[in-house]
Amino acid sequence: MSTKLRIIILVALSALPFFGCEVENPNVTEDAYIETPKAAATWINGMRRQATLMMGRYMELTELISDNYFNNRTLSSKVFDIPLIGYTDPDVRTLQREVSRLLEMGEYGTQRVVPNDVTATNADKAEISYWKGFAHLIMGEFFTGLPIAANQAAANSQPHFQLAINDFNQALSLDPAPAKQLLFRLGLARVYHRLGDKANAITQCNAVITGNPLFLEQLRCDGLNGVRNEFQFYLFDSSFNEFAPLPRLDFLDPKYFSVGTATLDQKPVTIAKGEEAYLILAEAQLSNNQLDAAKTSLKSLLTNVIAKRPVVEIDDVREKRAGGVRTDYPLSDTVRVKFSADEPEIRGLILNRQKGKVKVGQISGTSVTEAQINNATSVDALLELVYLMRQEIFIAEARRAVDLGIKLPVSDVELLNNSKVGQDFIQAQIPSFIPDKSGLDDFTYDRAKGVATMRFNMNKILVANKTSPLVLPFH
Repeated sequence: MSTKLRIIILVALSALPFFGCEVENPNVTEDAYIETPKAAATWINGMRRQATLMMGRYMELTELISDNYFNNRTLSSKVFDIPLIGYTDPDVRTLQREVSRLLEMGEYGTQRVVPNDVTATNADKAEISYWKGFAHLIMGEFFTGLPIAANQAAANSQPHFQLAINDFNQALSLDPAPAKQLLFRLGLARVYHRLGDKANAITQCNAVITGNPLFLEQLRCDGLNGVRNEFQFYLFDSSFNEFAPLPRLDFLDPKYFSVGTATLDQKPVTIAKGEEAYLILAEAQLSNNQLDAAKTSLKSLLTNVIAKRPVVEIDDVREKRAGGVRTDYPLSDTVRVKFSADEPEIRGLILNRQKGKVKVGQISGTSVTEAQINNATSVDALLELVYLMRQEIFIAEARRAVDLGIKLPVSDVELLNNSKVGQDFIQAQIPSFIPDKSGLDDFTYDRAKGVATMRFNMNKILVANKTSPLVLPFH
């Protein structure tokens, strides 16, 4: 092994490649770094930085893949909205590279940094384990297959999820701090949900709800030091109208914004919050045909969590949803919205940003009401509400594409540099029920009637396909 450090570190950044190749930083040797005081603590800062940069790219690109946002100008991917996801796409390379960096940093931190740092605490070891697990979680959720370590064959989601469970449990055993315990348990709940393991998911969700239903974990951004919230630029800071949400999600946008100078006001990125525990629990209850219990969970989510999250007033008068490709986005709060052609009209989902400041939830928001929950009389009706709430609550957090069952292929760069990968995972996973030709983002707007109609209600479509192994893991 070279004596020169091959991982990104906080004080000497170098571009880190995929698993199959290496770039060396000649200015910082491995021996010099691991012998510095509190090397583990510094390494963790670097891992947080990498996680923040990674999430910025995942928010930007995977929100386009989903039915949340449409690239309404020229920047960012032009094909993910279709969705068209090829293994030679440079954005696929970017997404694989960013998560691969985080995983290699976790492996190096565990194998080299911690063993050589006598000041490393159990809390340090726990956080490195957590970020390793988080990297495996992202790999399992977003890719058809990736190597679990350098120069290995690509593995599908299952091994990555199991390694994430191992890492989260390791972190759980090392750091007893209450907030950290909830973070690790939410990570476990998310993995168990993806695996369809109801019993373990319920256990972790109940622990989070009992511990702190308002739990929140965010990554700080720093515009002065090159750790921007990239999605904030596309949603708010750009001088142009870059990304436009599906009209029925208009009231939730922008989750990230700046007041004053954008460089000095970079909003944090949420990676875990108590809302998820309620949503997973309700979905598990519905899979057991426990309608009343699921209703109780969802109503508790509304009153005990979402109602207590901060709502802010912002000046968004520059936003006219007219970036270039589509100029027919509704702008008036008198416009009614239909989730699909045969569904009722709903008021209050469009904000009029020209009247003055608008109110937007900083952490979570939803259009679902207690009355809607009470009036739902079937498992499928409640499941549709669960997935609507998931879409709304996690908007702009890089979660929706996973719920839609879409996965990225392994990148061509990995294929070229790792002979063990093979051709098994070069096709994206796009379920047959996903509309093509940008149908996920499509709508019609009848100006005369003041009605915007979504072409597809994907939450209804997800529920109709709940037996597919690609979506709704508990069903």
